[in-house]
Amino acid sequence: MEGTDGFWGLFDAQPDPPGLVALITGVAALLLVVSGTPWRLARNLVTIVHEAGHAFAAVLVGRRLQGIRLHSDTSGVTVSRGKPTGPGMVLTALAGYPAPALLGLAFAALVNADRISVLLGVAAVLLLGVLVMIRNVYGAFSVVAAAIGLGCVALLAPPGVQAVCVYAITWFLLLGGVRPVFELQSKRRRGAARDSDVDQLARLTGVPVALWLLALGVLAFGSLFLGGSWLLEPVLS
Repeated sequence: MEGTDGFWGLFDAQPDPPGLVALITGVAALLLVVSGTPWRLARNLVTIVHEAGHAFAAVLVGRRLQGIRLHSDTSGVTVSRGKPTGPGMVLTALAGYPAPALLGLAFAALVNADRISVLLGVAAVLLLGVLVMIRNVYGAFSVVAAAIGLGCVALLAPPGVQAVCVYAITWFLLLGGVRPVFELQSKRRRGAARDSDVDQLARLTGVPVALWLLALGVLAFGSLFLGGSWLLEPVLS
């Protein structure tokens, strides 16, 4: 289908980019995720999605959302009010760690459907939705900068650049959803992070922390496997 200029062009299907785009961006994202300082900088995006996952779940189950705070050390906190126990609180506590990988999986589905520009537009809108929940200056700056960058790529960049950006972001979310699970386990072995999401889940449900960590790992790796197969489809077909 021939593309349409301007805003409505966002909803056109785009042809698959060369197969090397999927491979190169995947390798680049993997190197970023396993790196040291570059990962600590890029991890801000994972934190935004993590906290947005908590916030979305809180609203979904009827809790009163107080706001999100993002910090320069890539940590964050989402505060909501409501019943301190029960399924709603469990879902709220659970939603953070799987959020990056599940969002990456959704993005991979859009890429597989050749909706690259739509993906960029949706991502920018989601970031702006998070912005209204932010309650500190650093968090607001981080979200606005990411939303502006995505919006510019969606509206102004040529298709080739859009494809590279979308594949890189999607791979990063899929791979970046895996590393925090291992980081959490590492912190807990050192005696840190004793009030983490999995510890809260264990107190709320009586299910051991180890099983919650296993479940988070399965979700992350499952999303990576399925989403990665969609991204690599042009190469494998």
